[in-house]
Amino acid sequence: MSLMDNQFYRNIQPERFLKRIAKKAAKNKKRTILLVFLFFLFLYLLFDNKGILKRLSLEAQHNEWIEKLKADSAETKRLQDQIKALEGDKKTIEKIAREKYGMKREGETVYQVKKEK
Repeated sequence: MSLMDNQFYRNIQPERFLKRIAKKAAKNKKRTILLVFLFFLFLYLLFDNKGILKRLSLEAQHNEWIEKLKADSAETKRLQDQIKALEGDKKTIEKIAREKYGMKREGETVYQVKKEK
């Protein structure tokens, strides 16, 4: 290597780097133990069954269920209104029988208009 190469590149060998970290950890044992403990605590809080990721997942699922419940409640209300209309109104019953089931009165002729797309 030339003199210029040494100015631009740091020549750190992996063994020296790891040895240096090990020496620093040995000198300050309390800090090293604290950092290792905090690292594992972070992993525990993040990935445990009661961790942050699980909580976010459950909250998203809860919000989906709330939206589904709102949609189902609206559908139930619509169907209950339709039941009330069918129970008391003969015109509604006749209208549904004609439109949905194609029923007709005696002597009537039904003409169906097909829509072209």
